[in-house]
Amino acid sequence: MTSQTTADKADEAPEPVSAPTPAKGLRGHPWLTLFSVAIGVMMVALDGTIVAIANPAIQSDLGATFAEVQWITNGYFLALAVSLITAGKLGDRFGHRQTYLIGVIGFAAASGAIGLSDSIPLVVAFRVLQGLFGALLMPAALGLLRASFPAEKLNMAIGVWGMVIGASTAGGPILGGLLVEHVNWQSVFFINVPVGVLAVGLGLFILKDHRAENAPRSFDLPGIGLLSAAMFCLVWALIKAPEWGWGDGLTWTFIAASVVSFALFAAWESKVEEPLIPLGLFRSVALSAGVVLMVLMAIAFLGGLFFVTFYLQNVHGMSPVDSGLHLLPLTGMMIVGSPLAGALITKAGPRLPLAGGMLLTAVAMYGMSTLEADTGSGLMSLWFALLGLGLAPVMVGATEVIVGNAPMELSGVAGGLQQAAMQIGGSLGTAVLGAVMASKVDSDLADNWAEAKLPPLGPADLDKAAEAVQVGMAPVPPKAPQSVADQITSVAHDTFMSGMGLACLVAAGVAVVAVFVAFLTKRGTNAEAGAGVAHI
Repeated sequence: MTSQTTADKADEAPEPVSAPTPAKGLRGHPWLTLFSVAIGVMMVALDGTIVAIANPAIQSDLGATFAEVQWITNGYFLALAVSLITAGKLGDRFGHRQTYLIGVIGFAAASGAIGLSDSIPLVVAFRVLQGLFGALLMPAALGLLRASFPAEKLNMAIGVWGMVIGASTAGGPILGGLLVEHVNWQSVFFINVPVGVLAVGLGLFILKDHRAENAPRSFDLPGIGLLSAAMFCLVWALIKAPEWGWGDGLTWTFIAASVVSFALFAAWESKVEEPLIPLGLFRSVALSAGVVLMVLMAIAFLGGLFFVTFYLQNVHGMSPVDSGLHLLPLTGMMIVGSPLAGALITKAGPRLPLAGGMLLTAVAMYGMSTLEADTGSGLMSLWFALLGLGLAPVMVGATEVIVGNAPMELSGVAGGLQQAAMQIGGSLGTAVLGAVMASKVDSDLADNWAEAKLPPLGPADLDKAAEAVQVGMAPVPPKAPQSVADQITSVAHDTFMSGMGLACLVAAGVAVVAVFVAFLTKRGTNAEAGAGVAHI
């Protein structure tokens, strides 16, 4: 493969460069570039899961409902998912250094604003801004690596980049637990401010701007609008379906609007001169499989993790830091497994490691579906460790498959596509598994309540009780006798566990599908510029 980049000179035509020029001094040094962008990437990846451990505290402090807590996560994921590909195109057009630095500054500022917020609408609004700025820096970081590393070392750099994402994603619950327990939930967001300052300082001195040789000269605004509408309608329908009902016309109206928007987007992209996503990219079966694999992995992992934090804190009664420590087997296996997976993929190719990783993920999610309210730490740790071991090769390998099979001139788009796939999967996972949980609780709670011979609840009270049970809390009335409180707690936890068990089974099924998708991947070929991107 060859690297085709130019220095960022607005008044000069780009000149192709066959390979990155060896850096003199700090600016543009490949490994220092990797270290620099890793700080920003770590900040965004960490934030994807660190908030999960803070959700119970945010819910309690701000009086949030289950749906509002979901939007703290989904608003962030959705903003990332909708914006990443557009942001990648911006980096290809204006230079990845600029978009990276703007992304870091905006992300850190939005994080600080969340910490100062005193209501759920403000938290959600600034989480959306967080996602938008995070979308700027993630594909730009990958674009900078593509331009800085020679061909023979690029895969190694991508492996480290993927390891940083994996380790940061897994480390979020532990850091979040420490901050929530010993400081407050606001500190989970405030911590991004000094990290952002460090990332900007390093970036100003180390990063060298590069721009794709055939950079786009226009923006596909209709394509951006159609893709954004399609994603919003889909996730909104999934989030609201438990409230509206899956048979309600409004639910299916939004789903239909999403399908139509996706179809119109595909039709538009096949005709526009400079599309947001050149559809010819997907002629590469390996690249397409890598994207699908990333989506499926995120549905199973991030969707399942959403409930695990409530299980540990609200059912087992653990403190935030204890719940984070109980996830240490998952964290540790991802950190240890990522470099090992990178070496294995380099030697054997991606197919078997990716398929094996998703198979282990499926087994782990099935094991988690068998957890009970009184399950001991040893058995929990076994399933968490197996999950981390399964996820490690997927985090590393899917990145290389997507980026390595894309043309060099589309480094920003490929980076945006890779991250968009993960964020879409995370958003869909939280929404779909949340809907599964809510439906199961709604269908079981009334019968479980009656079988326990508890005082009957009216429809309104039953709905309120279901909202509490969906996050593992027991709706014990004030001044209730201890015997009644214990009985309500038992019913609530048993009902929550039935919902979580079903959600984990769905996640396991998704992971099984991903096993077969993994066999369609292959080692990145780093297609030459323009190869396979003709309009279709």
